[in-house]
Amino acid sequence: MIGKLRRGTHVEGLLRYLFGPDAEGEPRDAHIVAGFRAPAELEPGWRTDGRRDLRRLGTLLNQPVKVLGERNYRKPVWHLSLRAAPEDPVLTDAQWARIARRMMDRVGLAPLGDPDAVRWVAVRHAVDHVHVVATLACVDGLRPDVWKSARLVRDGCRAVEDELGLRWSAPIDRTAAPAPTRGEMEKARREGRTEHPRATLRRHVQEAAAIARTEHEFFELLREAGVLVRYRHSRESPEQVIGYAVALPDHRTATGPAVWYGGAKLAADLTLPKLRARWPTLVPPVSGRDLNALTVRAYLRATIRRAARGSRDGGEFLAGLRAAGVVVQATRSDVDPAQITRYAVTLPGHHDAQGRPAWHSGDDLAADLSWTGLCRAWNRGLPAPSPAAEPSDDECRAIHQDAVRAVAFAAAEVRGHCVTGSQAARDVCWATADLLHSAALATGDRHLGRTADAYDRAARPPHGRIPGPTVGGDRLRGMARVLAITSAGEGPGPRPGPRPGPRPGPQILVALASALQALVDAIRDFYHRTRQRAQVAAATTASRHLAAVARGRSAWPVSGGDEQRTAAQVAMADHPHPWTAPPLGVPQAPPPGRHATQPPRRSPGRRG
Repeated sequence: MIGKLRRGTHVEGLLRYLFGPDAEGEPRDAHIVAGFRAPAELEPGWRTDGRRDLRRLGTLLNQPVKVLGERNYRKPVWHLSLRAAPEDPVLTDAQWARIARRMMDRVGLAPLGDPDAVRWVAVRHAVDHVHVVATLACVDGLRPDVWKSARLVRDGCRAVEDELGLRWSAPIDRTAAPAPTRGEMEKARREGRTEHPRATLRRHVQEAAAIARTEHEFFELLREAGVLVRYRHSRESPEQVIGYAVALPDHRTATGPAVWYGGAKLAADLTLPKLRARWPTLVPPVSGRDLNALTVRAYLRATIRRAARGSRDGGEFLAGLRAAGVVVQATRSDVDPAQITRYAVTLPGHHDAQGRPAWHSGDDLAADLSWTGLCRAWNRGLPAPSPAAEPSDDECRAIHQDAVRAVAFAAAEVRGHCVTGSQAARDVCWATADLLHSAALATGDRHLGRTADAYDRAARPPHGRIPGPTVGGDRLRGMARVLAITSAGEGPGPRPGPRPGPRPGPQILVALASALQALVDAIRDFYHRTRQRAQVAAATTASRHLAAVARGRSAWPVSGGDEQRTAAQVAMADHPHPWTAPPLGVPQAPPPGRHATQPPRRSPGRRG
């Protein structure tokens, strides 16, 4: 059962709507089933022209409002519509009357047996819903308290569902993303959009938050994705940023200004304070402890290139690397100690066989990343090194294998929390969304994109609480940042769509999808134990999309056209030496171990 609460100023107009004809002009069978008096005493009569006479009912409801005078609410009309699901049984008038009385008692506007409460009526508008109308003024001259009415109505609806066996609905726990308004949906339909701007902006912000390591990088990624960003500053300290808003360049009002959405209007965990909790302060953004050496090289190379593009000199470059969580070692000149001649980088926890930090110099990672080359580019104003053809196929494969191991570790951690009953698994549930968004962004796979969207409610902690950090959650967040570099250095963008750069083979993608499905299934079991049915439903839907990838039904976009690969091409994708058909008319070298003049062997019993 769904209860929708609204406020208004004039009760007469609402009564005319409730007892008037429908949109086609046909009369409704509207009648009062409950109220502050017996329904027969409150039922409006008929006029000579065939319409309802609502003057007496409107006067009775407005009398306490007029007595309250200036102490009244600006919108004194309290309107609650209660609707059952289409598959629910048809409730009788007596059942709807009992539901309305219990709802008014639960919100505190008309406690049972209180003659001095507000005046109200419940009008059955159709077979599946009723409208409860009340004026926010008590008969004894007091003004009722309507704080938390929406939460109390939701709790009352869930109690009715359990009592009558109606279709279950989710509680108000701030895990659901704000739904678009009717005006937003109508405008999106008129403009020919496939989705409303609020959902588009939510996805952009979620993808940027998943791969960003600092607040500055988060806003930079949004701008690279073509999103307009506006800061909100503190009144006491104007230099302090306390919030933000985002907008699409092509989504504007009738007068021209852009339509802005604050973080809270997108989701409860996308406010700036909640986002700042994602960016680590006590732990590095990415730890090299459990990463392959090829993964570390690819991540360091991509991080250096991004820092070089956003720097004007060596000082800003080294500061940008340290802000991104990279450990930097600068070698200075023996003649001039203030002059840097070389630099080396590594990740925290990345060691060699002897247990010492495994350093990588810039020219060791790429020829154009040497200190001399970078300084020459800064001094001459040349463009920064481009991320062309990075990472390599071997590095891309190593990154996805590390992602599979991190996901398996997190799944085992969640399973352990299910046994012990600990709430520490919520951090892994939250971090899983980052990895899903990063994987969908890096691969452009439509099933992974749908998985990230479907999993959204399962990721968000209830009531906006930030869970404490865990090892599994930190590994997933770090892996999400590493996985993002396989999208050839691009920022968040629309899904689905072809992503430049190397992609993992189908076998690795299936392995990653299978590991993610095991993790999502573990999270579903965790929510089942905590009796959070909305999260269970979200995780179940996400697991269904991942199963489509694991079964090999994911359609990979091709970055040069719309052609699809054949079954043979898919089968040979992960082979170290993919086979191609030889050109006709060109003599080919004989296979190893066979002489050129030796005739081919025939199988026994086969005629030539």
